[in-house]
Amino acid sequence: MNSKLENVLAYPERSLRTHPGKLLFGPVSERLFVECIDRKPGFCGNIDFIHKVNLDALFTMECSTHPDWAASSTLWYPTRLRMRYEDAHICFTESKLLTQNDIAYSVQRWQNKGDAPITVSLKVEPSCPVKKEGSRYEIQSEIPVHGLLIHAVVGWNQPAEEVQIGPGETLELVAAAAVGNSDGDTPVETKERLEQFLAKGLTAQEYIENGVKEYEDFFAGFPEFDSSDAVLNKTWCYRTYILRNATSNPHYGLLQYPTVYEGRGHKTKKGQPFATGGWEFSRLISLSSPLHMTDYRWYADKELLHQFVRGYYSNLTEDGLNPCVFVNEAGGSFANYLVWAVYRMYLVDGDLDFVKEMLPSLKKNVDGNAESFRSQNDSLMVEERHQRTGKECQPSFWYFSNYPFSKRDRKHMQTPLKRVDSSIYHYLNTLGLARLMEASGDAEANVYFEKAAKIASDMKEKSWDPETKFFYDVSNETDEKAMVRNIVGIYPYWAEITDKTMLEGFETVFDPEIFNTGCLFATTEKTNPAYSPMGAWLGFMVSRDSCMWNGPSWPYTNGIVLDAMGKQSRANGHCYDQQFAKYLREYSMQHYRYQDINLPYLVEQYHGVTGEDLSDEPDYNHSFYMDLIVNYVVGLDLREEGIVIDPLQLGLERYSLKNVCLRGHQIEISYTKDDGLTLLSDGKEVLAHETQFPKVIPYNEL
Repeated sequence: MNSKLENVLAYPERSLRTHPGKLLFGPVSERLFVECIDRKPGFCGNIDFIHKVNLDALFTMECSTHPDWAASSTLWYPTRLRMRYEDAHICFTESKLLTQNDIAYSVQRWQNKGDAPITVSLKVEPSCPVKKEGSRYEIQSEIPVHGLLIHAVVGWNQPAEEVQIGPGETLELVAAAAVGNSDGDTPVETKERLEQFLAKGLTAQEYIENGVKEYEDFFAGFPEFDSSDAVLNKTWCYRTYILRNATSNPHYGLLQYPTVYEGRGHKTKKGQPFATGGWEFSRLISLSSPLHMTDYRWYADKELLHQFVRGYYSNLTEDGLNPCVFVNEAGGSFANYLVWAVYRMYLVDGDLDFVKEMLPSLKKNVDGNAESFRSQNDSLMVEERHQRTGKECQPSFWYFSNYPFSKRDRKHMQTPLKRVDSSIYHYLNTLGLARLMEASGDAEANVYFEKAAKIASDMKEKSWDPETKFFYDVSNETDEKAMVRNIVGIYPYWAEITDKTMLEGFETVFDPEIFNTGCLFATTEKTNPAYSPMGAWLGFMVSRDSCMWNGPSWPYTNGIVLDAMGKQSRANGHCYDQQFAKYLREYSMQHYRYQDINLPYLVEQYHGVTGEDLSDEPDYNHSFYMDLIVNYVVGLDLREEGIVIDPLQLGLERYSLKNVCLRGHQIEISYTKDDGLTLLSDGKEVLAHETQFPKVIPYNEL
């Protein structure tokens, strides 16, 4: 099968570290997904609908020769899971796939190698009621999970409940389950979906090829990147898969729009049907939403991106905050830079009508955060709980209480801080809002430009320490600095509010005694008493997969630090280009288990020295990567006045970026070491064999 995605990302025996034997599954549909699956025919394992449901089975197959499925081999693809088994009696192959309209199906080939008939039967035995009607089975969930009552209709394209395969004979069959939400899909409608699918009458190979094509069609909307660096190429491809894997279209309850999840994993209680305990990432989490948009803004379907944004703001609270959302409930908010991400999306599509539609919500968002979290004596943002920053256990929260050991003491001895990260997010959101208002002709834009300038000024006055040359969190009560170098002290360089006299603070990311501890980049300085590269606290392990930002390396901040490095390099004569190349390589390798590029497996956090996985949420989605490639490798930067071409000098022999949809134009950039850089707009040459940068091109000249 000629499939680029399958060829690039195929992964034999892809499984969870924390649950040996549980296989991972590649595709997702609009609402249906499989977090992990058992090594047997059909669909048994952890099957979910919109959110974590943990339905343990849809269907499986029983064979009269009793195959030992533990001896089977599997090959994971983004589009399907392929399984093969052979013994003295049978040769069996299977591809498991999903349709976009929530049908899980298995395409199987059974060969009888023996001298006696064998029997194969369809089994539907989940841990919830099953009703049989004719040749179909209806699974009925009687336990509501996140306000969902799911059901499924199961069947296969065989005339009876079991079939016989004679000696030397081969049988190809298709079994499928259509899944729906009982509050939104009637069993009759769900059964009609199943019947229409099975009635297509395709060959087994056609069912597979159609399923792969349907899934891969989505990826045509992403730009095509290629270069002389195989690691960058593969990681770009993998990141497109991560975005697709996390994209859902619940169209139900509080999630009426397409949305992007932080992942598809469950932290706890796998294998317990309908268990809702533990953390899950399959929901709208406001902390990560702007990071999704940072990469997704380059996707060609602008209406899909607008739907994402409408969804983010459809649940805005009365006080203007972005909650985390399940279909049936909205929870707390995280500090985030979502308005800034919307502004940067606008730079790509230039759609002022959409900006004007969203401006009331964006204003409410910026004003609401200021009202809820702004300090009484300046414009910095106060965080009373370390969890709201999404950077749990950063030691600055306990600097003034001398780092208490016990979890109970830590809970009660936090110091409310004017946080660097929250304040920088608020600065960027305010600045992004001002620029959108200005582009829309809103007369109040200057008010928000002034507010943004005040935040930047207060940050440099209150948070910057001229003696140690770093930005620190600040006590909300006394304005005393919490003298802990956290990775968020790099954020002001990312927001471009610093000057050349402050560069020494940025260069802490290169220091092996501060942030460069072995695996880019430690989240707290190595010299802090609470520093731990493995996520412990003062020698005590909180839990194997807990969220600790006191030393481990997190992709979330690694992407932001690299973005800051690229900006500061350009602003200072390309002084950090070689460091950017080095750390982009390290960040890319972080996307692979054991740093083996044959094993794509990005997780939440890593040991800050060795790079070992500290968590197990594969294909984790709370960082950005593709925007770094576009902006700094290819050199395509967007400003209000137009595009700026200014690639970092990274030593690549060649690179190209095609299929870039930019303000109604089709952009293509290519570079070779011998010929320089060429830029095409709608096939027209705008730059040819260019070697001197930066080059500024107004949008109206594309």
